[in-house]
Amino acid sequence: MAVSLTEEMQQAINNAFVDGYPIVWATVGADQQPILGFFGTTQAYSDHEIAVWMRVPERGFLSRIAENPKATMLYRNTETRMAFQIHVEAKRVDDEGVKKTVWSNAAEREREQDPEMKGTAVVAEIVRVIQRGEVIMQRD
Repeated sequence: MAVSLTEEMQQAINNAFVDGYPIVWATVGADQQPILGFFGTTQAYSDHEIAVWMRVPERGFLSRIAENPKATMLYRNTETRMAFQIHVEAKRVDDEGVKKTVWSNAAEREREQDPEMKGTAVVAEIVRVIQRGEVIMQRD
């Protein structure tokens, strides 16, 4: 089966921060322990990719995905009862066009934190989507 996020999932991800349900990300540290973080700039970059704007390029998230690109994001909205996990392979992207797109698609409140675009982009290829404990989409 192929990965193709539904329009509903894409909108949920794109609106998560503004709706008050920020996305939680998990990466693995050098000590092989998971590290969790909230990233308000998380967005559906395409139907099979997720992007994040990293305001601080020296941030630990970037060094962790450089060592181990496998990461997971969790979306949960208690009002709509929609929840899913997305497992990805993430990488830093310094291409100016990609950076501008990812920064521009972030919530306004997040863009205000980096108005000069000093950060960089992360684009993550979706490996699988899990909902209610079941794999509902997986990369071929």
